[in-house]
Amino acid sequence: MGVIAFMMQITMTVEQVLALPEKKQMLYQDIPIWVNIAFGLAVTGGSLGCVALVLKKAIALPILIISLLGVLVQMYHSFIIAGAFDVYGPGGTIMPIMVFIIALYAVWLANNAKAKGWIR
Repeated sequence: MGVIAFMMQITMTVEQVLALPEKKQMLYQDIPIWVNIAFGLAVTGGSLGCVALVLKKAIALPILIISLLGVLVQMYHSFIIAGAFDVYGPGGTIMPIMVFIIALYAVWLANNAKAKGWIR
């Protein structure tokens, strides 16, 4: 789902942005490149890290750490810099919190699996 959301965000046309409500338009206009890079690292790293876990590869841990860092950078921009909370309200924080928890859990799982020798 994250990869699809990322692809939708980076391929949005000006017309699609203008079709959004005015407050949401402000969130999608002028997204800095570093935010798109962080978003891409978050979703790509999360996907590849999970595949590496399934394949029992120790490379999963650093990949998932990069993904978690991408999540943190993206969320920092969304909620601190861009003010997404003001647009979406408290209900709009549920999915980002879940994404953070899942990314954190994936890092913990990979670290635990590496410590127990489940992945090499």
